[in-house]
Amino acid sequence: MQAEPKKSLVGEEYEVEVGPVAHGGHCIARTDEGQVLFVRHALPGERVIARVTDGEEGARFLRTDAVSILEPSKDRVEAPCPFSGPGRCGGCDWQHAAPGAQRRLKSAVIAEQLQRLAGLSPEDAGWDGTVEPAPGDKVAKGEVPAWRTRVQYAVDADGHAGLRKHRSHDIEPVTHCMIAAPGVTELGIEKREWPQIATVEAIAATGSHDRQVILTPRPGGRLPIVELDKPVSVMRVGEKDGGVHRVHGRPFVRERAADRTWRVGNGGFWQVHPKAADLLVDAVMRGLMPKKGDMALDLYCGVGLFAGALAERVGDKGAVLGIESGKRAVEDARHNLQDLDRVRIEHGKVDQILPRTGITDVDLIVLDPPRAGAGKATVTHLASLTPRRIAYVACDPAALARDLKYFAEAGYAPRRMRAFDLFPMTHHVECVVVLERADKGR
Repeated sequence: MQAEPKKSLVGEEYEVEVGPVAHGGHCIARTDEGQVLFVRHALPGERVIARVTDGEEGARFLRTDAVSILEPSKDRVEAPCPFSGPGRCGGCDWQHAAPGAQRRLKSAVIAEQLQRLAGLSPEDAGWDGTVEPAPGDKVAKGEVPAWRTRVQYAVDADGHAGLRKHRSHDIEPVTHCMIAAPGVTELGIEKREWPQIATVEAIAATGSHDRQVILTPRPGGRLPIVELDKPVSVMRVGEKDGGVHRVHGRPFVRERAADRTWRVGNGGFWQVHPKAADLLVDAVMRGLMPKKGDMALDLYCGVGLFAGALAERVGDKGAVLGIESGKRAVEDARHNLQDLDRVRIEHGKVDQILPRTGITDVDLIVLDPPRAGAGKATVTHLASLTPRRIAYVACDPAALARDLKYFAEAGYAPRRMRAFDLFPMTHHVECVVVLERADKGR
């Protein structure tokens, strides 16, 4: 006998007291009956009316928006962005929170994930509990740092550029994104129409005047003639192969960090915040303390940022091996580091390439895995190489905590940790953890 479909609760409203922040840009609350609510647009301690946006009777939890604030937190501010709020643009999570409060919320999330998934207190992780703002980002209440050097706009049926709503394919048309870096804003993406285009990614390089747009046409769509407010190179995503192809201009942008210029092609990965690359290199090198003659690994190495910094420090008698799965990123890394004979870049997945290298021991490892983390098998292999120190760069505190647990099982413990607010107004946060053998004295 087929079970009857459960009743949708979308649109139902509950008056609740908001509890602690949770990973993902929302807070936790409970109805009088004990039903768990994930509440966006709220802050801990507030009393709000929460309207269900996703969920049904009997569900483990309901997703909700705070549509009316009955008792506001002292950390609440009026959202500076006119496109922010329940049912609106999903690009930001904390427009309604003062900048300092946002960093405290992120600190609470990191601490909760470390404790729940790795059994670590901030003290255990060597962390002072703070989330550090990037230089220049410490702004007053009601102000927004313009930091995002890469913005992917969605285009509606009328050809207007906008941003996706939260957990939705629906588009919020915008006239200006407040967190977009000046180099993105000056292109004027939102001012023109984009007929037959599905998405427009705008890239403004740091340290050069390179600007690029990557267009994804709708199925069967043709590219418009692109005339923007500043000189820009144009790429397109192929309908058949999904690859990125040059239309005109350079197929790459030139980024500047760690006293080098970096070629990044085809919209490849680069830190989005203009200060991020230098901040992370500094944190990693301070943590690893490379020495002349060291053998080092740079895993998930992208276009070679950490490999280059390591190579400068290990000297002619040292060596650095980078491993990266993206073919174009590997080409860029080899180009970027061609003057450093002691660097080798291999193409492939870390868990497949590293065992084939025959490497049995190294001095230093830096890994900057994708959001899902490195995973138990890779962590166990890295520990078997008995490095003196490991620097783990993480963009997701849950994945970081899971991997730290695996490292603990393999005999490595965190000694120092720093957290950086490289994604203001969003729930994202970047961490750098330095690990050493657990049996080594502090």
